[in-house]
Amino acid sequence: MTITVLGTGTSTGVPQVGCMCEVCQSCDSRDKRLRSSILIETDCGRRILIDCTPDFRMQLLTFVKPQISDGAQEFPLWPIDALLVTHMHADHVGGMDDLRPMELFGRVPVYAEQRVCDDLRERLGYCFAEKLYPGVPSMELRPIAVDEAFEVGCIKVNPLRVMHGQLPILGFQFGKKFAYITDMKTMPESTAQQLAGTELLIINGLRHTPHPTHQTIAEAVEWVTKLGVRQAYITHLSHAAGLHAEAAQLLPPHVGFAYDGMRLTV
Repeated sequence: MTITVLGTGTSTGVPQVGCMCEVCQSCDSRDKRLRSSILIETDCGRRILIDCTPDFRMQLLTFVKPQISDGAQEFPLWPIDALLVTHMHADHVGGMDDLRPMELFGRVPVYAEQRVCDDLRERLGYCFAEKLYPGVPSMELRPIAVDEAFEVGCIKVNPLRVMHGQLPILGFQFGKKFAYITDMKTMPESTAQQLAGTELLIINGLRHTPHPTHQTIAEAVEWVTKLGVRQAYITHLSHAAGLHAEAAQLLPPHVGFAYDGMRLTV
């Protein structure tokens, strides 16, 4: 599978509006962090999006190669076979209205916990009304539960429980090859056991100083060590995480800062 990192920033993005710090003023493209999301392309040709941020449209236009549909040759399109939602915060679902062009491929299956599906149905009521306005995003909500694996094409997806402060949210695991965790503060032992020995892990680390609902960069590195992960990249970074170019001096060789547009293959 191939993973394209669409965004690595926290809820405000980087640069943060109005900030004059060295990270926000950096000319290094790796310090430009859109809101956190990834796109997975499986070996059987399916595309799986994890979270749909307010930057979704720009992320596709910038980082994803167009695929021309035989039925609509004039439009460069990006079919999405599944959207996996970690939780309901705006920086993770605020771009779902930009799924509008995907209706040319049929409904986008949206996999989320039941309470998140309920919230989406209420928040995006115009997408689920009895009579739909022409052109609204076409989505199909599919409730999922922790540790109840489901399949998207040829690949099995296992939802994992992690805690975003006091809020239970989801991470996603794709066998022992790859796992994606964002917005985590802590994880239960059962999740740690399932993640042990993962080849590639993308995990959140907000900044160097403590935060009530996100883990620090040092805590992210500590989890990578505990889990015996072969290679890890840190995402959901704020401007307080520091410059990307200086990260290598602070992190172990098998851990790095992810950056927008990064492509990984496992």
